[in-house]
Amino acid sequence: MDLMWYVALAVVLFAIGAATVLTRRNGVIALLGVEIMLNSANLALVTFSRMWGDLQGQVFSFFVMVVAAAEVVVGLAIVVSIFRTRRSASLDGANLLKR
Repeated sequence: MDLMWYVALAVVLFAIGAATVLTRRNGVIALLGVEIMLNSANLALVTFSRMWGDLQGQVFSFFVMVVAAAEVVVGLAIVVSIFRTRRSASLDGANLLKR
């Protein structure tokens, strides 16, 4: 299979994730959209790494996964904080966290 199909899949996944982040107001769904975008970037990194025959893209993809895990922890903490104050996971209540 041609490796450009993987790049096309990464572009489609990134577009789906970006559309999810831009259109949904629920915090959990927005985090899922960000995760889809990070996974599409990982797919592109691994694909280009395979095209050029080195491991740098795969190593960088591993670090992106570590950052994504940390982002989920911080993002879910913010969503839980919003939920405790508003009883809703809507991102419209994010300005209530200012003191």
